[in-house]
Amino acid sequence: MNETLPYDVHRLRELAGEIIINVRELAALGWTPATSSNFSHRLDDAHAAITVSGRDKGKLREGDIMVVDMAGRAVGSDHRPSAETLLHTQLYSRFPDVGCVLHTHSRAQTIASRLFAGAGHVRLEGYELLKAFRGNDTHEAAVDVPVLPNSQDMPTLAAQVDALFDRGPLWGYLIDGHGLYAWGRDMAEARRHLDAFEFLLDCELELRRLTAGH
Repeated sequence: MNETLPYDVHRLRELAGEIIINVRELAALGWTPATSSNFSHRLDDAHAAITVSGRDKGKLREGDIMVVDMAGRAVGSDHRPSAETLLHTQLYSRFPDVGCVLHTHSRAQTIASRLFAGAGHVRLEGYELLKAFRGNDTHEAAVDVPVLPNSQDMPTLAAQVDALFDRGPLWGYLIDGHGLYAWGRDMAEARRHLDAFEFLLDCELELRRLTAGH
């Protein structure tokens, strides 16, 4: 443990490397256009490692990963975290087993968020890939992905998300005109959930296109 910082700097370096590798892959897929998106990993019970605001996610370096406390405040640096940091730390605070949060802005995610905003959710039903979500072991299920109104008021948005958690299991949600939040116990599980959402949302959009006018 570092003598002057309240977290393990070696663990931070390890997590920064994992975040960088995975986020570069997501950037190569076009899921983090411009400097959008933000990504984090639980560092310990009181801290999380998260991408610094405004950085090109396809060119991340170790210095582009900072530490925040569970209130979303920078720790050990004067870097500015994403305005949406509270949506990450909210998950870590509420769910001790959540270890990684990924927020992306793919084309499919953004279009789906606009198309289904009026309904307030996207229903995913009957797909084999629903079994990719932790704890769901059958395709004979319906998963509703909430679509929340976009807002710059993070405490209010976080409160709306918190209310969703009270209703039952949730693996991710969309924000209108914005993108997708997905999470898991570690990077591998968060990536699995993110990839599954991307595929399923793309399927729903394609089905809409193919059946339009029929």
